[in-house]
Amino acid sequence: MTKTYRLTGPDGKVYESPIPGALGGNRRTKVYGSLRECRSAQRALDRGTYMANRVFFADEATAIAAGYRPCGACMRAEYDAWKRKRDAALRGRDG
Repeated sequence: MTKTYRLTGPDGKVYESPIPGALGGNRRTKVYGSLRECRSAQRALDRGTYMANRVFFADEATAIAAGYRPCGACMRAEYDAWKRKRDAALRGRDG
């Protein structure tokens, strides 16, 4: 029997995959990040407050398409780029 993994697709729906996810995320906060390097996610997992909302993505493009943003702790460069883009869009709406 082949092991399968539950990943979230670009439409936000969960599907079974033979390949594990490359990124983890939080369904409630809509944040995605590194599965192995995120201290923020690890602290939440250690507290036991995170597992119920945990989701997994095959790649960054899928996480973004599903409406998630990069983690500011473990994906700093991606988060900074996301924030600049969001702030520019907000300024354009206000002006």
